[in-house]
Amino acid sequence: MKNLLIRYRRFLMTALILLAAFLTYALNLRNREHANPLERTVMSITAPVAGSAASVSGFFSDIWNNYIDLIDVRRENIELRKSVKRLNARIIADNEAVAANMRFKQLLDLKDSVAVPSLAVSVIGEDSSAWFKTLVVDRGSADGLQEGMPVVAIGGVVGRLVKVAPHSSRVLLLTDHASAIAAIVQRSRARGIVRGAGGGRCSLEFTVKDEDVKVGDSVISSGIGGVFPKGLPIGEVTMVKKGEYGVFQTIEVRPLVNIGKLEEALVLVKQRDE
Repeated sequence: MKNLLIRYRRFLMTALILLAAFLTYALNLRNREHANPLERTVMSITAPVAGSAASVSGFFSDIWNNYIDLIDVRRENIELRKSVKRLNARIIADNEAVAANMRFKQLLDLKDSVAVPSLAVSVIGEDSSAWFKTLVVDRGSADGLQEGMPVVAIGGVVGRLVKVAPHSSRVLLLTDHASAIAAIVQRSRARGIVRGAGGGRCSLEFTVKDEDVKVGDSVISSGIGGVFPKGLPIGEVTMVKKGEYGVFQTIEVRPLVNIGKLEEALVLVKQRDE
């Protein structure tokens, strides 16, 4: 008998395991609503692990979802920035167009008010040196311009053409030391010569002491010399000084045209007496 058990011990052990499994299954069939001790033990052991695994899985899931959300937000921000840039560029362009239209309208009004044929020009450059101060405009001899022609803008005199190329010209400004314009004080009709004093200033020279000149007087072109037509605004008197010696007064004049902000002007291509 003992030898028989030893010989068939494997088969007996297998049969016992199958019988235990069958009995466990049978017990579970009869009471499915309640866990047996073995199941409770297994659940107690595996529950914390399962909970931790679920927490870890949820943590990484949240990280992934947040990462995807951040990517979407970043993409939206980039698109919003691009849209803002486009809108800003459009607003700037529209504002520039409105300002340009206003300037051209004022220039057209000036063109109609001056009884001399004229040609509109745009400033395309500036040349400053120790001796000369000039602006470069976009019209030249191909457009009928010649040296010596006066240049005016909204507000008054700018200067005159000194160098003319086929498609561009240089304007010697009235504030340059080499500039001289025959002028009169509009109120008292006192005569003199407006010369450039540099630094954006002018002076009215050769006006004798007996002439009536006051701060705030308007200075206009006299028309003498045949370069500038009579009556063009030049500037405003800002200082008058009558010294004890000498024949003439010392008079400073502020130009009416802001040369530093000039963008368009008119070249008077024909004088009134021509």
